[in-house]
Amino acid sequence: MKNKNDDIIDILVQEWKKERPELDTSAMLVVGRILKLGKILEKKASTAILNNDIVYTDLDVLATLRRSGKPYELTPKQLMRSVLITSGAMTALLKRLEKLKLIYRAPSQKDGRIISAGLTKKGKIVIDKAIEIRFREAKNTVSIFNESETEMLSSLLKKLLKSVESN
Repeated sequence: MKNKNDDIIDILVQEWKKERPELDTSAMLVVGRILKLGKILEKKASTAILNNDIVYTDLDVLATLRRSGKPYELTPKQLMRSVLITSGAMTALLKRLEKLKLIYRAPSQKDGRIISAGLTKKGKIVIDKAIEIRFREAKNTVSIFNESETEMLSSLLKKLLKSVESN
């Protein structure tokens, strides 16, 4: 039985209850919403930064370099710890960012055998502008919650994330 407050996840769970009543569908009320939110939030983030001529994975790499502090330089291996893409995709992404003159690649100051990626002046300007937009968009997303609700949700999601990561 559908009501006006149902969202797509409620409807999917109701349909499964009807078709497979023996299944415990209760966890999907949380997991389904997290999955749907993830897709929506990534799309919103990508849309928010489009005017900066970068996409979300670019933002991820540039932000990782920026928050690493001066000289804003990391090895691809260090970047991989923070960015959720494959090593092949990382290589292609770094080549693209270098072509856009947002990063440079050069032998590492610590070990010349390793090629590091670093922010150019243009890259620093682009990421500083894009991250302000990104943080503002994130703040707008959670503005429906009061401070206590935001802290509680953050804590619960952190607990869930740690549990999922450890399994």
